Amino acid sequence: MNSFKEENYLKAIYQLGVIDKENVVSATHLANWLFLKPPTVLEKLNSLVNKGLIKYDKTGGAKLTKKGYEIAINIVRRHRIWETYLYKQLNFSWSEVHEIAEQLEHVNSDKLIDKIYSILGNPEFDPHGDPIPNKQGIVPKSDRRPLSKSIKGCVCVVLGVSHDNEVFLNYLSDLNIALNDKLIVEQIISYDESIRLTNQKNEFILISAKAAEQLLVACLKPSCKCKIEI
Repeated sequence: MNSFKEENYLKAIYQLGVIDKENVVSATHLANWLFLKPPTVLEKLNSLVNKGLIKYDKTGGAKLTKKGYEIAINIVRRHRIWETYLYKQLNFSWSEVHEIAEQLEHVNSDKLIDKIYSILGNPEFDPHGDPIPNKQGIVPKSDRRPLSKSIKGCVCVVLGVSHDNEVFLNYLSDLNIALNDKLIVEQIISYDESIRLTNQKNEFILISAKAAEQLLVACLKPSCKCKIEI
């Protein structure tokens, strides 16, 4: 059985590989992600190499082996199922569920996870819009894109965020933006690329360019030109 620390390393290597669209992750990038010193990370990477969970070299970086990938994708699956359960069944906010799920993801019971997943209706995405891998490790595809890629007049729905930072999620809550909300792009301000929106209550919202880059949406109109211009 792998330790919590090893599972966190494997999950981080997987997540960084997805974010950077590469399978290889540098030790420095991994250290920054885990808020650890590079020598500490290098020591653990060598341990994971000895266990056959990753391949690593100083030039290329760390890459999950088949065995390491299977462990990592299972941890990601557990984490996202727990987040969904906490959000849908226990009414935690989307800014709260991540930290709690970080602890619960290490409960090593496939029977429990499968039961929770079934109770939830076998969802494909968690409260932050991240895809939930199935038992075979297959990750659902999504039409999600950043709100910043929108054009004026676009009608879209909120599907998640690119990074579930608590400060950012609280910022969205203050703007009255939540999952599955419908938003209309009224104006894109040329000075700073901030976006003026109308929500489903006909309230005006002004969102910064930085926030728009991290807020993930999908067009509701099949013919929307956003799909062409992204």
